[in-house]
Amino acid sequence: MRAAARALFVLPLLLASTTLRAQQPPKAAKAPKEQKEAKDAKDAKDPKDPKEKKIPRPKLYRSETPLEMTFTINVKQIRKDRNADAPWRAASLTYKDSTGKEIVVPVQAKTRGIWRLKNCEFPPIRIKVSNKTADHTLLEDADEPKLVNVCRNNDTYESYIVQEAQLYRIYRLLTEASHQVRLVKMTYADSATGKVEMTRWAFFIEDPSQVAARLGGGRVKQKGATAEDLEPKQTAIAYAFLYFVANTDVSFNGLHNGEIIAFADGRNIPIAYDFDFSGVINASYAGVDPSLPIKSVRERLFRGYCLHKDAYPEVWELFKTKRPAIEALYTDDIGKLLAPNIVKSHLSFFNDFYEAIKTPQQAQRRVLTDCIK
Repeated sequence: MRAAARALFVLPLLLASTTLRAQQPPKAAKAPKEQKEAKDAKDAKDPKDPKEKKIPRPKLYRSETPLEMTFTINVKQIRKDRNADAPWRAASLTYKDSTGKEIVVPVQAKTRGIWRLKNCEFPPIRIKVSNKTADHTLLEDADEPKLVNVCRNNDTYESYIVQEAQLYRIYRLLTEASHQVRLVKMTYADSATGKVEMTRWAFFIEDPSQVAARLGGGRVKQKGATAEDLEPKQTAIAYAFLYFVANTDVSFNGLHNGEIIAFADGRNIPIAYDFDFSGVINASYAGVDPSLPIKSVRERLFRGYCLHKDAYPEVWELFKTKRPAIEALYTDDIGKLLAPNIVKSHLSFFNDFYEAIKTPQQAQRRVLTDCIK
């Protein structure tokens, strides 16, 4: 995880005079903070971002039932698009509706990401959906979702996809301040040759601007958030979840695999995403930042703030209350897609977390003692 340099953190969705303090864990110099609340909810919207002016409810996420789709694109071309400024390419998504009728939705697609973009055989994709072509289809109002697809065309990497989707589902049980996902058995077809490249599990993840709009806020787009800038309870949920799955590859301060939603009442809440480096998954390619005092992603390291310590007792109780529902995710239709040994591994890993927070004293000694000041 890389700490962001000291910067002026201006909430683009609040008044321009809002000033926040930058922090570099584990210690940072302190400076005075001045923050004004927006006058009303409209002030929390970015007038330059039309996606954040509506409260979307895309059909794509109204069910968790896995879909079957075909993604058609010039595969050779998209595999060459390895730059951060890659262009949008013509593509289509095809599925069958409830009557068996084939529905073809023209879309645009472009490569995205950092590590996966450089290292994967098939790059990660962002889809752009226009309601002019998607009206009355499953993709209506989907906007610009990410498509999380296999890095390599084999069973191990496909399992990573389903495991990561499971972690998003767990996060959703804990808080609405999280991304919705939809699992898809995706067939990848080459528009140039007509050849089917592969059929593997993938999942769509909700457009972050839609997450913000759904929650009634707007995205913060400048780095530098610190503990005092973030709402304690939701921040505690985020960091507790990251500890739960053993993921240190997140920085809300640097907006790396994490985003912040600002609200008109002055609250700023963080949301984590991209969990393939989590210890519970233990992907073969996952590693940890060498600056951290751990050597393996399987080692948990608490990265939450000491300032929010009072919020954690309630959050530990939330995890305990949700434990039956979390474990039930591994016995439902999606959970059954995972091999029994992986299910056993996940639940055992989570059990270690519950042992760590069994009592307030244990949570203090085994978790909170590593909090960032």
